[in-house]
Amino acid sequence: MTIHSRPAPILPEMNILGTRVTAISWGDALALLSGALADRRHTRVSFLNAHNANIAQIDDRFAEAMDDFLVLPDGIGVDIAAKILYGRPFPDNLNGTDFVPDFFRTCEAKLRVGLIGARRDNAEAAAAALGRLAPQHEFVFIHDGYFAPREEPAILARIEAERLDVLLVAMGVPRQELWIADRIGPGHCTMPIAVGALLDFMSGAVPRAPLWMRRLRLEWVYRLLQEPTRLWRRYVVGNPLFLARVIGQKLGWRRARR
Repeated sequence: MTIHSRPAPILPEMNILGTRVTAISWGDALALLSGALADRRHTRVSFLNAHNANIAQIDDRFAEAMDDFLVLPDGIGVDIAAKILYGRPFPDNLNGTDFVPDFFRTCEAKLRVGLIGARRDNAEAAAAALGRLAPQHEFVFIHDGYFAPREEPAILARIEAERLDVLLVAMGVPRQELWIADRIGPGHCTMPIAVGALLDFMSGAVPRAPLWMRRLRLEWVYRLLQEPTRLWRRYVVGNPLFLARVIGQKLGWRRARR
């Protein structure tokens, strides 16, 4: 795979609890990713929401790994944080569940896209769904997210052999970002993207909130109602904690470290 040396553009950013988050519009973000792929510029992509920001506060390795990602804003939490810290929200909510499929739908250049993570049946169904949404691209199932360390060399060799433009990594936070940081280089693909639960949503295994709730940016409430046992700590405890930390940043407190 040929890697071009054209430098990455300098982008506007907002610092949310120590993570630099790119502050650009939806259209500009689509163009940015397309340009990075056209230039064969190795670009790691992730998304920051309140939950990820909380994890970065207590996991130094994750926080340091995010410094090497193009980080896009995800959700109402980081918008509230931006208003508190900078007096304005991010230009757009670039949540991965909507943004990544739209990127594939609108990108005209033919891409070879690998999928790794989630359960095998969900990942395969997601590949098929993405193929219907964006038939100009080729979507390749690589492996589910439940592999042993001894299997990893063969998986990495397979990824490299596939000559991928994009690799969607759905292993949950922080595992997916750390795995990309530690394992995926320019020889594996041009653009690894940490996508969280995207493959579960695309497969239909996990339902999306009704459109009216998404427009009101209340999808987190729907998810909490669907899975209260698993998600109550993330939202009921995590959201107020995130806002308290943002207020602390506004007041000049140092970012908490464990």
